[in-house]
Amino acid sequence: MRCSICESEFDPCLSTAVPFCSPRCQQVDLGRWFNEEHCVPIEPDDGSDGGLANAEDGHDLGSTQFPPLMP
Repeated sequence: MRCSICESEFDPCLSTAVPFCSPRCQQVDLGRWFNEEHCVPIEPDDGSDGGLANAEDGHDLGSTQFPPLMP
């Protein structure tokens, strides 16, 4: 198996960080997600709202107001 971060070959049976070769590469990948270098694309259902509207009740999830946190 090949690590997607450093491209090295490794035995997945011996790695504690599969699908990465090492915990370091696992952390590098996590950092890329946190820095938004990786993302899951969201495609709008009808092209108008970015997929944020709830079709069942018409509620716009993009403007949801949450109650204040308890002190």
